[in-house]
Amino acid sequence: MHQPDQDIRNRLLIARLPAMPQILVKLIGHLQADDLGMPELAALIANDAGMTGKLLAVASSSAYHRSGRGVNLEQSLVALGTDMIKTLVISDSVFQTFNSFPHSGSTDLRAFWKRSLGAAVLARDIARRIDYPHLEEAYLAGLLHNVGRLALLATAPKEYAYNFTALDDEDLCAVEQRTLQITHAEAGAWLVERWQLDSFLADAVLYHHESSERLESAHPLIRIVRLAHLMSHHPDDAAALGDGAALCGLDARELGAMLASAARQVDKAAIHLGIDLAGADDIPTPPAYAAPLADPVQQRLQDEVRNLVLVSEVGQTFARQQGESDLLESMTRSARILFDFDNTVILLENPTGQMLVGAPGASTQRIAEFAIPLNKAAREEGVAHAALARRLVYVRREGQPLGLAEEQLLRMLGTDGMVCLPLVAGNRCLGVMVGGVAAWQLAACQKRERFLQSFGTQAATALENAIAERGNARRQIASVAEEYREASRRVVHEVNNPLSIIKNYLSVLDSKLARQEPVATEMSVLNEEIDRVGQLIGSLAEVKPLDTGPRPLDVTKVVDDVVRLFRAGQFVPASVQIATTMGEEARLVEGDADLLKQILVNLVKNAVEALAGSGGGRIEIVNRGAVHRERTLYVELAVLDNGPGLAPEVMANLFSPVRSTKDGAHRGLGLSIVHGLVRKLNGQIACRSGRGGTAFEILLPAWSGASAAPALPARALGSV
Repeated sequence: MHQPDQDIRNRLLIARLPAMPQILVKLIGHLQADDLGMPELAALIANDAGMTGKLLAVASSSAYHRSGRGVNLEQSLVALGTDMIKTLVISDSVFQTFNSFPHSGSTDLRAFWKRSLGAAVLARDIARRIDYPHLEEAYLAGLLHNVGRLALLATAPKEYAYNFTALDDEDLCAVEQRTLQITHAEAGAWLVERWQLDSFLADAVLYHHESSERLESAHPLIRIVRLAHLMSHHPDDAAALGDGAALCGLDARELGAMLASAARQVDKAAIHLGIDLAGADDIPTPPAYAAPLADPVQQRLQDEVRNLVLVSEVGQTFARQQGESDLLESMTRSARILFDFDNTVILLENPTGQMLVGAPGASTQRIAEFAIPLNKAAREEGVAHAALARRLVYVRREGQPLGLAEEQLLRMLGTDGMVCLPLVAGNRCLGVMVGGVAAWQLAACQKRERFLQSFGTQAATALENAIAERGNARRQIASVAEEYREASRRVVHEVNNPLSIIKNYLSVLDSKLARQEPVATEMSVLNEEIDRVGQLIGSLAEVKPLDTGPRPLDVTKVVDDVVRLFRAGQFVPASVQIATTMGEEARLVEGDADLLKQILVNLVKNAVEALAGSGGGRIEIVNRGAVHRERTLYVELAVLDNGPGLAPEVMANLFSPVRSTKDGAHRGLGLSIVHGLVRKLNGQIACRSGRGGTAFEILLPAWSGASAAPALPARALGSV
């Protein structure tokens, strides 16, 4: 029966159990690749200061050091030999891990360490005798075969403290299963799998309490650890030792000598590792004990409270994941631990909502390419029904007709039953989590249905947030790309203006050089326009200049420069006249001369093109003086022409980027750019157009210090 707050599988999910030390991970990698020699060992150890100190201390001991001189790392490694180095690295790394477990510092571990060391030494000796090639792997498996007891102590110190020192036999496993729903062998195998060691080591830990009959054809490492466990924990059980020896093809009469040799090696290793094993044999090992069963009503209440806490913890775990792939992996891992699923896959609704497809990053390619249609023809029971009805569905291989999809999933999961948990967020089912279990476990899953549903809700909420974040990221990228494309089009459009001026001035320059006339003015204009091209292109980088505060700008000077550009560059045909009227007052505004120049060039260029196409006319740039608008003082600047006026469809979208009747990929952008530039100057722009011509009226903020500034001479330019 399920005991209150005793399900260690749940607590293993959130327990901060130690990770495998990196030096041991790398050592195992070298051993599996069969490329470990003295140079590799030296390079590996040199990167770990603690391990270097340990080896130097051992090499300097009287057992290895004969001269009175000190030894360096290289000399120490040579003195110790590769076998002793590997043993010390593995042993010290594992004991560092053991000491990192919660509650290990407050528990007497002498007997645990002695039996673990004994099992390690014996496993290596057995491996050598049966010609198993990976001696270090056998040694490590022996050291770790009971690590599950530390894991249970770390996650359930109150419930397991007594049984941690209990006799390690089948009765202990039965008590653990009854009180904690997991044995130390299962917990140890789970932990080793979490360390992702690519070997049969986890299986050796898992099956070290199995009967010899079941292990007759098992992998050699599993049989080695089984015998090492019997020898280290039950040296007086002749019948069990005989079965274990036969399992490994050894003569039971050899075991006594092996035990004696192992005892000497354990004492020697403990000295090298600095572990005090004195009195370890005096620590009592009582039979395992199980407390009486709790009241069922109280049990259910405690179960509900525990499930609420676990759901909250799971939700926080999901929220910490980075990206959809990590979240899906966390969901499957958590489900396997919390609900004892043998395997778990996730099927997500496709964008159209008409199909369930294997989630990205699925464990196998078959799952990643798996799909189940969601339509009226979907079966009343099964995965599709779980998604459509948004309720839990339990499937077993026997006793009910199965759809093809369910048969395929059962084969892929390697089970004869499965739990189909819909992932529902709000009014939307995002997909289905399918957990593979043994058919006999389905009844227990049904009793935990509320917990399963709460888990599914947390998972769906986290998944919905991840999908939303992915969509937001895509939209942001698309928005930035569109903004950049729009900025590029604007820059290309604006660059055409100074390039046209440069082209015209080069023609003027060529004529003047042919007549040997001075060209200083033209060269100055060319330099200015080339600089302007560079500034326009550089604006794509959106590097903001340092804010130097508002500066006064003389609109008369800017207008003068613009008119000079058009006049000297031969851009204006003879049929078009340009005139300016600048008042004597209100000539200073706040702004940037380059921006105002860019505005006027666009407006005058458009007016010239419109008048040239209609047989000629007159353009006038007028300073109309100070204007009060919405409690702000402006200077009004107008660009007027007496052309045919703008078409109604142009007026309707005047300052929007639209396709114009002029040629080129970037035509129709000019007035939208002008509008944006005026806004950059904190100004306003309006347009009036009819049969008598067109007027663009620009309001620019008047210079706030105009009254204190020296008066600038007023002037009016004549016709051009």
